[in-house]
Amino acid sequence: MRVLRERNFRWFFLGQCASMLGDGMVAPALAFAVLGLTGHVTDLGFVLAAGTASQVLFMLAGGVIADWLPRNVLMLGSDLLRTVSQGVMAALLITGAARVWHLLVLEVVHGFAAAMFMPAVPGLIQATTTPEQRQAANALRVLALSGSLVAGPAVAGVLVVAVGPGWAIGVDAVTFAASAACLSRLRLRYDVRLRRCRFGRDLADGWREFRSRRWVWSIILAASVMNLLYAGFSVLGPAVSARSFGGAGAWAVISATFGIGCLGGSIVALCVRPRFPLRSALIVMVAFACPTLTLAAGLTVGVVAAAAFFGGLVMMLFNTLWETTLQQHIPATTLSRVSAYEWAGAVACQPLGLVLVAPIAGRLGLHATLWTAGVLQVLVALFPLLIPEVRTLPSPTTPPPDPVCAAPRS
Repeated sequence: MRVLRERNFRWFFLGQCASMLGDGMVAPALAFAVLGLTGHVTDLGFVLAAGTASQVLFMLAGGVIADWLPRNVLMLGSDLLRTVSQGVMAALLITGAARVWHLLVLEVVHGFAAAMFMPAVPGLIQATTTPEQRQAANALRVLALSGSLVAGPAVAGVLVVAVGPGWAIGVDAVTFAASAACLSRLRLRYDVRLRRCRFGRDLADGWREFRSRRWVWSIILAASVMNLLYAGFSVLGPAVSARSFGGAGAWAVISATFGIGCLGGSIVALCVRPRFPLRSALIVMVAFACPTLTLAAGLTVGVVAAAAFFGGLVMMLFNTLWETTLQQHIPATTLSRVSAYEWAGAVACQPLGLVLVAPIAGRLGLHATLWTAGVLQVLVALFPLLIPEVRTLPSPTTPPPDPVCAAPRS
């Protein structure tokens, strides 16, 4: 694969493979850790919310800092901080000294570090690849993420059963240390005369860059509503599974096929080079409504699982084309700030959906709520196509297909 011949990107990608595997292990390990301490789901909700809130709160600051400092240095510091926070959490759990407030505080630290890391990623990919390599680079990163969604929970489950959740979180700390070691191998050139950081002005400049491009904010607006509507599937899906499919086993199958679909979408993204990437991404994103609509229609678990597979596939294909387009069209000097606004905007409505979907289903019924969410997902996915720039924004380059996807010669 040509992009892996780039030394700097190769080290970055190896680090991402390690840390994403650890990230995939954290959710189940942390859930069992908190429930093992108190047995209360409410406590688990507070701990998880603390990490997410910290990430959202500091995300825009992370975007400003990532456009100011060398990105690999900022990301290295973030990984080292997460190595310490996860290592302390693991030690507290293994020794039996952990309390819920310990985990909550450490999740806040973890969220802060993630907020410093994430806005720097698009800029680092931009700095370590050529324009024709960026879609392959993003597809590989998404492939690693997809793999972690499948492998991470499985590894965590084995460790939790065998030695306890503290050891699983300890492995996560080791993966961040491995990522930091890989980032330390990067050799990137930066202007040693760092510009002065004026936080308020830099934040405002990022906002102007964000809002001046209708193709950016229209898709982020759609993504925010899509994430709100996805709560219909993620929250009501288990309830439908318990009522119609026999319980948690069926939902586990549906969730697993979604993860496998994510892997498939990452592989497809390595092979396709659409001339108009945003137009193509939004058209295929219509299929993201299929899991919700099949649940609403009361179809069999096999059909819902197949729909979940295609939902995962188109989601990862969309993400790859979207991230590549941002990196191709946004200047390097403001890319991290725009990415921070992008991420914060995309998830802004997600908590609202999680809170409101159950009361709405209580009034309308499960299936009526799912039908409404599914139909709206289709309409929202198509909405940005009303913007001419979204339909006509071209890919700056049309490179040859990656060798991994090329047809063999006879």
